[in-house]
Amino acid sequence: MYHGGVKNFEIARLFHEIAALLDARQESRFRIRAYQRAAQTLETLGEDVGAVAARGGLQGLPGIGKELAARIEEYLATGAMRHVEQLRGDLPAAFPMLLEVRGLGPKTARALHEKLGIGTIEQLEEACRTGRIIGVAGVREKTRDKILKGISAWRAGRTRTPLHVARAIAGQVVDVLRAHGGIDDIQIAGSLRRGRETVKDIDILVTSREPMRVMHTFTHLPSTAEVLGHGPTRATILHQEGLHVDLRVVEPEAFGAALQYFTGSKDHNVRVREIAVRKGLRLSEYGVFDEATGARIAGATEDDVYAAVGLPWIPPELRENGGEIEAARAGALPALVTTADMRGDLHAHTDWSDGRHPLDTLIAAAEARGYEYIIVSDHSQSTAIANGLTVERLRAQRTLIRQIQPRFKIRILAGSECDILADGRMDFPDEELAGLDVVLAAVHSRFKQERAAMTSRIVRALEHPHVDILVHPTGRRIGTREPYDVDLDAVFAAAKRHGKAVEINSSPERLDLPDAHARRAAEHGIPIAITTDTHGLPELDHIELGVTVARRAWIGPAQVLNTRGLEDLLTWTRR
Repeated sequence: MYHGGVKNFEIARLFHEIAALLDARQESRFRIRAYQRAAQTLETLGEDVGAVAARGGLQGLPGIGKELAARIEEYLATGAMRHVEQLRGDLPAAFPMLLEVRGLGPKTARALHEKLGIGTIEQLEEACRTGRIIGVAGVREKTRDKILKGISAWRAGRTRTPLHVARAIAGQVVDVLRAHGGIDDIQIAGSLRRGRETVKDIDILVTSREPMRVMHTFTHLPSTAEVLGHGPTRATILHQEGLHVDLRVVEPEAFGAALQYFTGSKDHNVRVREIAVRKGLRLSEYGVFDEATGARIAGATEDDVYAAVGLPWIPPELRENGGEIEAARAGALPALVTTADMRGDLHAHTDWSDGRHPLDTLIAAAEARGYEYIIVSDHSQSTAIANGLTVERLRAQRTLIRQIQPRFKIRILAGSECDILADGRMDFPDEELAGLDVVLAAVHSRFKQERAAMTSRIVRALEHPHVDILVHPTGRRIGTREPYDVDLDAVFAAAKRHGKAVEINSSPERLDLPDAHARRAAEHGIPIAITTDTHGLPELDHIELGVTVARRAWIGPAQVLNTRGLEDLLTWTRR
């Protein structure tokens, strides 16, 4: 598993803030976009930015020139970035938080500060609720309502951390603990182990013959903002990313029981304990005990814990009290899909549209992963903001694909992420779509259509004979855009009726379909495509996130479109 570097996120966050502050000061759009691009590069970088800097490779990263490389090196050396402080100027310390509120643009935030003295989220909310904000800086009631919704979303987002960020933080902590020694076994538990799309905190369990050494390392991590609790076998820190991290040292004989207990979920554990009680057993984080004699009969491994109560081991992703106990009893737990099952990626972009790498670079990276096939699915002409391809450019790209194919063993699939227009028509003529290997259908506009119109729009696209996969089916962006209003049952019925697939988009900001919807789609018998929607090469690693969503949705490899071999896949697309 790639853990990434937490420094990547810290610097990316500062670059996003710089871009917003430049916007608030009405600086050059070119400079603003440069910082945004650099932030995106760091967010998706496949290794720690410190390692890249150490070998002198910063300016080789997409969107990182001499100036931005110097700012990164300054932060790595000092833990600060003077340019950010200069831009903040006389703005209140909490002003950057205002820039995180959806519906409140940087220019409006600055105007509200200058005219109303608003510098905190609380002051902004009060001004909205009292109506003081109306009429200031062009704010109307509709905008005020959007800002209030944005504040609610901001607060919700501050209480939980996205899966990919939490994994990176946990991975870094685990790596540091291992490097400093004293650990025999170490495992991540909690909702992070279960693969929840957001997590509240991180739980780490270890066995050790030197617990004090491990605790000292943990409480002195450079990334620790505050030590919240510290004892001989348990400590809690506040990570500088705002996340609580809890470390427990447990005895080897109880490690499996503790791992099962602290992985959860609470509802799953209640059900397992009920089964134990009916068998005359007592189950806790310390083991499985015979109620009559008090003897511990299991606890060293999770397998032993589950076996002691008459159940097979249950994958962590399924432990949500969603039928997994019944399936385990019946011997009907699914064999879940893994990253090793993936034989290709069916959603990827290049610099022909809004990708950050040339076409042949994408192909080489996919081939290096051992894939049998990779799609080139750049945007269609209506997505002008993403430099969507015209018909002429689509044809030219297909020609280029044919020309370079002999250089590679991997099969290059010619595709398109083709817009579904407002009335359900496709963005390219039928004869152009017919010439593609795989056609992805996507909504990129008119997100506020009423439910009936949006449903009809997507259903009509699924009826199109050349459409193969409906991508990011709900349109959500976690924490920044709500799903559009659509009848997914009608969409799934249409996909089933017309033999189409739906996507689990592995992009960390999407994870769309979410696990509950993906499970319903799979239960309809609809093929599921787990894709990365890659725009930068490190994003190919995001396939792991999509697989996690699929596992939480009870999906096995036979239900996934891109676990099929090339010929099987092409037979399906040509059906």
